[in-house]
Parts: sequence; structure tokens; C-alpha cells
Amino acid sequence: MTELRSVLVANRGEIARRIMRTCREQSIATVAVFSDADANAPFVREADTAVRLPGTSSADTYLRGELIIAAALRVGADAIHPGYGFLSENAAFAQKVLDAGLVWIGPPPSAIAAMGSKIEAKQLMRSHAVPVAPDNTVESLADVGLPALVKASAGGGGRGMRIVRNADELSEAIASAEREAMSAFGDGTVFVERYVESARHVEIQILADTHGNAIALHERDCTLQRRHQKVLEEAPSQAVDGELRVRMEAAAVAAACAVGYVGAGTVEFLLDRDGSYFFLEMNTRLQVEHPVTELIAGVDLVALQLSIAEGHPIPADLLVEVPLRGHAIEVRLCAEDAFRGYLPSSGLFHRFDFPAVPGVRVDSAIETGSEVPPYYDSMIAKVIAHGPTREVAARRLIAVLDGATLHGPTTNRPLLLQLLRQLSEVDGPQGPGIDTGWLDRQELGDGPHPEPAHVAAAALAVIAARSGSSHSPIGWRNNPSQLHTQMLVGRDGDHVVQYRFDRNNTLQALVVDGDAFELDIFNRDVLARIDTAIYAESVYVAGGKFAFVVPPRFVSPDEAGRAGSTVSPMPGRVVKLLVAVGDVVVAGQPLMTLEAMKMEHQVQAPHAGTVAEIFVHPGQQLDGGQPLLKVDPA
Repeated sequence: MTELRSVLVANRGEIARRIMRTCREQSIATVAVFSDADANAPFVREADTAVRLPGTSSADTYLRGELIIAAALRVGADAIHPGYGFLSENAAFAQKVLDAGLVWIGPPPSAIAAMGSKIEAKQLMRSHAVPVAPDNTVESLADVGLPALVKASAGGGGRGMRIVRNADELSEAIASAEREAMSAFGDGTVFVERYVESARHVEIQILADTHGNAIALHERDCTLQRRHQKVLEEAPSQAVDGELRVRMEAAAVAAACAVGYVGAGTVEFLLDRDGSYFFLEMNTRLQVEHPVTELIAGVDLVALQLSIAEGHPIPADLLVEVPLRGHAIEVRLCAEDAFRGYLPSSGLFHRFDFPAVPGVRVDSAIETGSEVPPYYDSMIAKVIAHGPTREVAARRLIAVLDGATLHGPTTNRPLLLQLLRQLSEVDGPQGPGIDTGWLDRQELGDGPHPEPAHVAAAALAVIAARSGSSHSPIGWRNNPSQLHTQMLVGRDGDHVVQYRFDRNNTLQALVVDGDAFELDIFNRDVLARIDTAIYAESVYVAGGKFAFVVPPRFVSPDEAGRAGSTVSPMPGRVVKLLVAVGDVVVAGQPLMTLEAMKMEHQVQAPHAGTVAEIFVHPGQQLDGGQPLLKVDPA
């Protein structure tokens, strides 16, 4: 047996905090490694020891295995826990950890290597009678057919994946997937397989020890995805009955035994509507969505990982029977705008609070005052609810998300609330059901719009802030017949609020976007009860559900010069220019490709015209709002 006294967590964000929480409960010291962008992150502060990795990009920091091992040896750590992503499924790194005399909290390098190549993994599964979809390991598009899926051989999480429905799209899909895979995993190798449509994504959590025991801890349903990235996960699955659960769990355990697995891992399957299922891949690490399994099975998977790494067997009660209690749902809260092509967002969270709701757990990367950097994944928190039924768990999640105060970068909260409110209708006993492409096929629209009362409350907050006191005269005029004007810029466009106070500082007139606002007692009370908060140039309403930028009263010549320019929607890096000066473009035509938060995004022409100037070059790092190019209207 090996007693762990100090564990280095080779990761960042919420998973680093999650692992450290269990380590503290086990009286195990923790070591964090951090990039310059994460120097002030909560996980760094919460660790007992922290070691800087100079730089900001993943390639310079969290993917530098030699720096991480050197840090562990320097501070006297016993073991390394990789979390998920980054180096967690890198067999060479795992072997180097062991060669350095450290404990690797994960499966043997041989198991990682066996499952690291998705093509070879499928061949291995076939030889052990694990169901594998036919013709999905051929690397020729002619043999695979259409639709096809370009897929990163290393890593997961939807990174480096592109659906190809037309043969002409293949070369660009491969190039784009290679760039994204290299950025996310440090390995740009991709392959092509047949894309199975109308399937659900169901995965089995497995656990194995060094004493020959291997068990399954039931399934998770991860079908609600966008661009192959999971959005909502739940356990158990609506599509899996008792008999199917037994068969899928047996297949998952067989897959684990085939590679001599040790520790916690996940076997992923595609589940067809007819009940047939096919091996997709095995994640040789802890999954993002592991909390839903913890809640229904009543276990701590990180604690079990630590115990197995110390040489202990799986607890006897789990070997007899794994509990299945109630229902759990997890949603991934991301700093992105789901209604604008999932554009990532970064910046400072002035407030980041969730109400206390029974049965709800929040695993967060950030807290009030945290900065969201543009260099990494956009997920900032996981919100997980457990209840006796699916409906109760969904209601609890809705309550905590709806009551949260999120003053900062745009998040996907509106989309999560929308999905949770229609979950039972779309995917219930009477609903049509979902598949992995369901969300991508939905027309999300423009997202929720603020009501006039929201806009009015935001404008009055700005007016009060500029006056310096709510008791001083606001906008007093010698001629009280004239209206003042306050501009606000929301994600849905510009809003104009006009107002007038009398000499007693009583609001006499209020016009919102051209419509007069009735100033009776009821509406005054409504305005007073709307939660507003202003920070410099931004004002947040209703817990951050709506945010407005306050334009400056006077525009500098430099800012005025941006007129007509396309600007970067977020901080990032220029990957590729798709046009040149003098090119004639149409509205919506892709102009360039940007990379932000490990995903690629295209900047499109705002109108038809001619490219007049290009202000950036490939490889250039960008700030949000930085001019990119100018398109003169046709």
C-alpha cells in the first residue's frame, strides 16, 4: 500500500478545485500548477502550494509535461492527478510520471495507449465482443460514405470534430479539425469515420482496482450536445431500461478488462432508437459529467481514485451492488453567447452568486471578482441537481439558474433554462425524443429580449450613478419641458431612454424606445423592485439576465475611426484570412477565421461590398473589439 500525502493537480479551473476539495477531506496536501493567465484564479489560492508555469497558452503551460513533473519533484509531491483534458489521456506523460517515481492517479499507460487511438481501440473492442458499428474505422471517405465525421485521434470533448455532408467540404474540415486538435491536445492527428445520425450518446462509468475487481456505476445520458460538446448530462438515461442497462454495463466492463484498466474511466456508446448500441470510445480519465453518477450512486469518484491509487480494493458494498437513487442532471455554464453562434466571452465577473437550493451542487472554476481568460475552454461552472425524479431535479436546476446573479461576461444561462423547461416535453414519454444532433438543428432565434421596464430600470441606474446621489437633482433644467436622453447598448441593439425630473427631483416623464412609460404608483414600484447594478460602462439587470453597455458621452477620434470596420467579437488569435483587399463580398460571407477558447470561429461580412482595408495578419493576438478589416458598402 502507498500512502498519499501530497497530490499535484495537473489541471486548472473547476476540476482542479473539485479534486482539491476531496484531497482536503482526505487530509492530503495539494499542489497547483498555474499559467500567468490563471495567477489569480481560485484554484491557485486554494492549493497548499502553487507553482507557476510561465506563459498563457495551453501549449506553453498545461501541456508541458516535463515542467509539471519537475514541479512535483521540486515541492515533494507524491502523486499527480491529471483531471480531464490536457495531459490526462497522454500515455507518454503517464509513463514519465511513473518513471520519475511518482504515483499516477489514473490507468496504466498501456491502457491509455490502447484506447488513445480511436481506430485501434475499435479494433480491440471487436476482438472482445464489444459491439462496434460497422465500417466506422476506415480512413477513406470513399469507403466510409456520407455523412462522415472528421475526428481527432487524441482527446475528446468535441474538440477537433467536423461533420462532412459534401465531399467538397472534406479538405477544409480536415485542416480545421487538425488545427483545433493541435491547439487542444498538442496532437493534430485526425481520422474519418461514418457519422451515425439519430443516435443517443450514452456512457457507462466504470471502476477497476489492482485486485482484479471491475464494476460499472450505471449510465449517463449525454445526448444534448452542440457541435459535439455536451451541454446537459443526466443519470440515469430515459432511453435505458433495466435489461439494456445490464447489457451495456457488461460491455463496458469487458472493454475495461480488455486493456487491464485500473481506476475510474468511461466507456461511451452510441445508442440507436432500436436499442442497438455501438462502442464509440473509452475516456481513460475522470469525466466532466462525473457528478451525476456520484449523486445517484452515493459515491465520491475522486476519493475512489485516490484509494485505488494507494492500492486499496473497491469497497465491498459497491462490489455487491451499486445504488441507483433518484435522478441527477448537470448543465455546463459557459462564458459564451449561444444566440450568436456560441461566441466565447471573457472578462471580469463583478458578481458570481447562486442561491441555496436543496439538492443542488455548484462546481465552479470562478467566483466573484474572477477573470475569465480567453485562452482556455469556455466552461466556467457545472450546476448539478439531484432529486427523487427527473422533474424535481429539473425544477431545482431552473430555480438555481434563474436566481443566480451573474454580472460579467455573457453566459449560456438563457439556453440552459430554455432546455430545462422543455426537457420533459421534448424528451419525455410523450415527446419525440432527442439525438446528438438535435440541438444543432434547432432555431434558437435571437434569445430573450429585455422588457421596457428592464431598459428603464437600467437607464435610471446610470442616471443615478452619474448624479452622484439618488437625492441630488438629476438632469435639472431651467426649462423643464425638454427631455434628457440616455443611450444603452444591449445585445439586441440600441435602446433610447428619454426622461425628465421636476425641480423636486420627481420623475415626471419616461420614454423607452419611443413608447411613453406609465408613471403610476404600480409602475414606480415595478421599477424600484428590478435588480440593477452598474460597473463603469456596463449595467446589469435582473441578476445579469440582461446587460447593457453605456456609451461614452464623447467619442474620441480614434474610436470614431472604427466606423465601418468589422471588429473582433472576443479576444483571440487570427488563424486564417479568407479575403484580400479589393475582394467583392456578399453579406454573411466568411472573411477570416479566429481561434478563441480552443474553438474556431468565422468572422462574416456585415454587408455586401468591397474589402477596403485589412488591419490584422495570421497569427496575430487580438483584443475584444479590435478592428479587423473594413468593408465599404456596395
